[in-house]
Amino acid sequence: MTLIEQLKERIFLPLSFQEFDEIALSLFEEQYYKVPPYKTYCDLLGKTPEKIEGVGQIPFLPIGFFKTHKILHQNALAEEKFLSSGTTGTTPSVHYVPDLKFYERCFKQAFTRIYGPVEQYVVLALLPSYLERTGSSLVYMANALIQASGHPSSGFYLDQLQDLRALMHKLSAAGQRILLLGVSYALLDLAQLGPWELPQSTIIMETGGMKGKRAEWTKAALHQELSKKFGLTQIHSEYGMTELMSQAYATKEGKFITPPWMRVLTRDPEDPMTLIQERTGGINIIDLANVYSCAFIATQDLGKTQGDGHFSLLGRFDHSDIRGCNLLLEA
Repeated sequence: MTLIEQLKERIFLPLSFQEFDEIALSLFEEQYYKVPPYKTYCDLLGKTPEKIEGVGQIPFLPIGFFKTHKILHQNALAEEKFLSSGTTGTTPSVHYVPDLKFYERCFKQAFTRIYGPVEQYVVLALLPSYLERTGSSLVYMANALIQASGHPSSGFYLDQLQDLRALMHKLSAAGQRILLLGVSYALLDLAQLGPWELPQSTIIMETGGMKGKRAEWTKAALHQELSKKFGLTQIHSEYGMTELMSQAYATKEGKFITPPWMRVLTRDPEDPMTLIQERTGGINIIDLANVYSCAFIATQDLGKTQGDGHFSLLGRFDHSDIRGCNLLLEA
């Protein structure tokens, strides 16, 4: 059994902090030698496996590499490729996924750890921007959860907001528990169709982003507006991206928690090679499920980690991307 196949099983076992680090170091060495663009990036930084003594020294690949390079283990063949969303004319990120069953295992286990079996929900998806294009990992995930729910009313909705509102009230009256997964601007449009009379067990989960449809809101302001309009004490969030196999979820107060095989760190906004704690910085992600691409990603999100393992999102970097990395990206 190859190292990759071993790791695909091991990451789902209970992991101590030390065991997580051991897997991360093994995966770093594997990806350094088997993912050519990542090796090139590490070499430019002078960071080879022989010089890495701990997880804190592992280089995080700027997420923009997924737009410009094929980030794929040289011994793997892609079964599917997922494309990021973006404004017209921009280059999408591409994540090559050799094992869709493994991807499904990742997102189903991450979901179940927080929310329990998906079969207890009617899963409704309000993802117009994603459905209007191909290759969305979010649509793939939502569709799998819809199918797994087994409820005949589970499904996708585009512009039928009045129908969706009526359905949600009908389901609530029948005692059905609802999970509505939606892009931010579409949820705001739906929220305007009140008055709403939903039980507090209803889960409204935003996936972030206005997708160019509206000016961006802070997450706190978005949640406040949705909470007020829908009459719910909490709005939930899903944090995922094309370049990752895993997702984090926030069930209250915008505090995200990751699955055990995923860790969020923050880097100094002025020095992308320096990690910081409990201060606002760029979000770095170790996703051990990214066994076929790169498990160490420097995102364009700003956030803050907390001592209890949670993290919060505070915004995004501007078009300057990740300071200090642009020349390396072009190399």
